[in-house]
Amino acid sequence: MANNDFGPAVFQSFDTKTSPKTVAPRLKALRAAMLDAGLDGFLVPRADAHRGESVPESEARLAYVTSFTGSAGFAVIGPKKAGLFVDSRYTLAAPLQTDTRHVTVIEATQGGSDGRVADFVPAGGKLGYDPWLHTPGEIKDLSEKLAGKLTLLPSPNLIDRIWTDRPAAPVTPIEFLGANRAGRTATEKLDELRKTLAAEHADVVVLTLPESINWLFNMRGRDVPNVPVVLAFAIVPKTGKPTLFVHKAKMSPELRKGLAGIAKLADVSTLVAELRKLGAADKTVWLDPATAPAALVTAVAGVSDAKLIEKRDPVLLPKSKKNDAEIGGMKDAHKLDGVALAKFLTWFDAEAPSGKLTEIGIVEALESFRREDDSCIDASFDTISGSGPNGAIVHYRVDSNSNRTLKPGELMLLDSGAQYLSGTTDITRTLFTGKATAEQRDRFTRVLKGMMALSMQKFPRGTSGAQLDVLARQFLWQDGVTYTHGTGHGVGAFLGVHEGPIGFSTRYPTPLEPGMIISNEPGYYKPGAYGIRIENLVLVVESSVGDGKFLELETLTLAPIDLRLVDEKLLTPGEKDWLNAYHKRVFREIGPSVSGSVKAWLKQATRAI
Repeated sequence: MANNDFGPAVFQSFDTKTSPKTVAPRLKALRAAMLDAGLDGFLVPRADAHRGESVPESEARLAYVTSFTGSAGFAVIGPKKAGLFVDSRYTLAAPLQTDTRHVTVIEATQGGSDGRVADFVPAGGKLGYDPWLHTPGEIKDLSEKLAGKLTLLPSPNLIDRIWTDRPAAPVTPIEFLGANRAGRTATEKLDELRKTLAAEHADVVVLTLPESINWLFNMRGRDVPNVPVVLAFAIVPKTGKPTLFVHKAKMSPELRKGLAGIAKLADVSTLVAELRKLGAADKTVWLDPATAPAALVTAVAGVSDAKLIEKRDPVLLPKSKKNDAEIGGMKDAHKLDGVALAKFLTWFDAEAPSGKLTEIGIVEALESFRREDDSCIDASFDTISGSGPNGAIVHYRVDSNSNRTLKPGELMLLDSGAQYLSGTTDITRTLFTGKATAEQRDRFTRVLKGMMALSMQKFPRGTSGAQLDVLARQFLWQDGVTYTHGTGHGVGAFLGVHEGPIGFSTRYPTPLEPGMIISNEPGYYKPGAYGIRIENLVLVVESSVGDGKFLELETLTLAPIDLRLVDEKLLTPGEKDWLNAYHKRVFREIGPSVSGSVKAWLKQATRAI
């Protein structure tokens, strides 16, 4: 089957939407706006007011100014110099997107803001920031690091003043989930939230995260790519109806009908005034300092002695513990995804030796197989399709400029996911196109051993993902190598593919509980050569050992792991048993849904070793 047999991907675009050529003129325009505003510098974050990983085009200010399109980072623009701060995932990709003659790319420090911001603004200068795009915690942390060097000042967003063709805010269809998909009614969820407010002596909570709000009201939308949410804010009181704040254009009959008897609707332009009323009434207001815009905190606390409860969003934890309906939907989604992966991998094995497959063509093929099921409505993130050396770029995103042909004998790293109406998937497989070297097989097997060690582990209740993270790294560490990203992140149920407050990483101290779904994805990356990652999603369940005091992980992902890359001499008998049992299950659950050459391929790919 030739590559051009597949139509263009409908969920992802590979057009180069930004260009380094725009950086210099836009920096010049921004600096003129800074001068008019009496500022010596301006902060440009990747975030919007909702702190979502995926933002609408109208909020992509960092990309507009720097041409960098990654999912995390920020820039500081000074009168003569500009810095783009990115994490370790983007240190290779960012310089390829921006104009390094005018922008210095810097690997950001972990855990907080970066004091090197001061290097780009004259000493004693005024650094402006949009209070809708930064949290109070971020501003406090940066202020402490810049003390005596710069003064931070809230400002209207200067990017919006120079962005003459800025897209309009999104207005998309809205749907409400029935009990068969959500498992619980919005009223039940609100009642539980009100009990939490009462226990914390809060009069009201202000919610700003779209995933929290959409989960709470059993609502979904298409306002941003990859994450099926409606962008909104919400105020939920301890007694009485909550209020959902959306752009006026979103106040459709469907939205009013879905919220009838549950919540009131208001224009988002009235949100600040409502918060000032709460402050003036001396209400105790709960806001998440890690996610709420500083502008909202100021609106509450700036006009009175209102009491603020600054704690984590109270919806995050209950949302992460999926109920039976959500778990059932996620399992259904993974079966659908397993069928699509079996078809795709059969095709890939047949076509890859030709040396004609491109990174974009591979994504289009995978997406085409997924789209054969009508319930697949989006990708859950932009596919990471890295051939050969591009696989070593942890969060590589192929576009029309970087698109590379996969050569026979190279490894192919493919990290992808889909949004089915029943649930969200995320899977990484390292694909094989020739004869692997001894080093590649060694590294692949060590990554696999780490993934299996975590998959097989039983652990007492109260254990966090931070405590388990080392299990996946141990075999790489033993050989003096490691990977710099977390081992896993929480995954939502037909929501965000990256979901807090749990994961496998030192950043996640929250204890794991039944119903939580997390990715398990160790890797190894050799710069300039290849990348290896193996990822399954796992569900936290009660264990059969420990008299109810222990938990374990049930694997949800159903796709073969390439046995041709496994060095069997490095596997223990227990590891071989796990791998054989996993592959037997893949064939048992996916085999009945495929036929012909796909079924024959799947049987061979899931053979026992």
